[in-house]
Amino acid sequence: MESYKIINEFISKLKTNEIEAANSIKSLIEKDNFEKNLKVVDRLFFENKLKEINSDNYEETISFIRDIHKIKSGVYNDFNIWSASKTHLNKTNKNLIQRHNELNEIIGFPDNGNGLYKSFLGEKNLLTFIKNKYNSNNINSLETSSEYNLKTTFDLNSFSTNCLESGLNYNPELITRYVASLATKPFILLSGLSGSGKTKLAQAFAQWISQDESQYCIVPVGADWTNKEPLLGYVNALDSTEYIYPENGALNLIIRANNNPEKPYFLILDEMNLSHVERYFADFLSVMESKDNFKLHDDSITKKSGVPHTLSWPKNLFVVGTVNIDETTYMFSPKVLDRANVIEFRIHDSEIAEFLKNAQDITSIDCLGSDMGESFIKLTEAETNRTNLDGLNSELLNFFKKLQPLGAEFGYRTASEIQTLFSKIDLINPEYIAKEDEKIDIAIMQKLLPKLHGSRRKLLEPLKTLAQECLTEKTAQIFNEKGESLVTPESIKYKLSFEKLSRMYKNLIDNGFTSYAEA
Repeated sequence: MESYKIINEFISKLKTNEIEAANSIKSLIEKDNFEKNLKVVDRLFFENKLKEINSDNYEETISFIRDIHKIKSGVYNDFNIWSASKTHLNKTNKNLIQRHNELNEIIGFPDNGNGLYKSFLGEKNLLTFIKNKYNSNNINSLETSSEYNLKTTFDLNSFSTNCLESGLNYNPELITRYVASLATKPFILLSGLSGSGKTKLAQAFAQWISQDESQYCIVPVGADWTNKEPLLGYVNALDSTEYIYPENGALNLIIRANNNPEKPYFLILDEMNLSHVERYFADFLSVMESKDNFKLHDDSITKKSGVPHTLSWPKNLFVVGTVNIDETTYMFSPKVLDRANVIEFRIHDSEIAEFLKNAQDITSIDCLGSDMGESFIKLTEAETNRTNLDGLNSELLNFFKKLQPLGAEFGYRTASEIQTLFSKIDLINPEYIAKEDEKIDIAIMQKLLPKLHGSRRKLLEPLKTLAQECLTEKTAQIFNEKGESLVTPESIKYKLSFEKLSRMYKNLIDNGFTSYAEA
């Protein structure tokens, strides 16, 4: 039973903003519409309760819905709302008319002439909402069970809206890719132009969905990191009973994540490739795949240090690495790229023009989505839908055959993770359910192309072949002698991947070498 989702759906409508909430409830007190027999006292009770809806307390919410159902069923019938007046109300209960006036002032709706204002107008009202979603038996049998211990259902649009309102202008497609990738596997690499918003997006989502700062940690990677100690700490060489925590808080975050499995935790590694990733991150890569534990120290010092002998990678821990490419950084090896979703950040001329025109200070979005944290964890753990994948599987096989001669073909793990990503995108953003080409494009861009790099001799023809696979039909000539695309936008099926392959091909012509990673 998923009735908590229905409750949350209504609550989320109310939480959008006051005006929209008012417009979402129609004819609650209109004479010729839904509730002709709604009574004065009960209407005021409803209005009081409506202002008190608390999405953090499901017992109160369920009780409220039961009470409204009683009103809808005509259980109370002391007063007829349409014969009531302020005089009648004054005689009945001075507190009610006082509350009536307070609500009128708060909401700002005009008096309708008989002392009763139309408090919530719009196409939908709560009673209609409940009538459409439940039958009487459902409502009467609602129970405060573990089902209602979940917080508000995760809503991607809320995060997108909050980003815009705070001055963070991210493409909705990019946000969908980022959040769906987190739900697919807890390791993401964000690459692209320095200053394009990679770290800010990772930070913004962590702050938005966390209840407090203890749920995320931003760690600048040092150029001198050569082992796991900067992230996992070490035993004091002078006192073997003492364990030294890393000052950046990474180990504390992992411990908290293990102790609080219902909350999401985020470890953001800024400029992750300033050091060789394989050296300091090897334990993470191994534990991520093997489901084994981090080995921290001899079990004898656990009690004194407070650090457990071993730590698992909790399912609610997400690691996000940002990547900048220049002469001070290192390239990622295929084994690292193979274990991550790689999301490239690009800034188009229209986006920079909009930013320059409407630049504004960035405001905080801390905790605005904190009641969705538990729901987000549930989405990451949801079983993958492996049906209706014929189109995806066919394209994966095509790309496998094209990548195989380069030694860049993918294995079972990548194929499985792509199928999972396909499913998670639908869960995170249902608008993509019917957008098969867009989902395949995302999978190609994030999981298949990142390992491509090499010389002109190695990649010239393969890049043409891969680009051909991104078109709706075969084309005799895709690029001119300068490496510029000759393809019309209408003939491109996988736009993200084709644009990337076009840039790589142009770099190959200009420089004799190309790579997925760009400065």
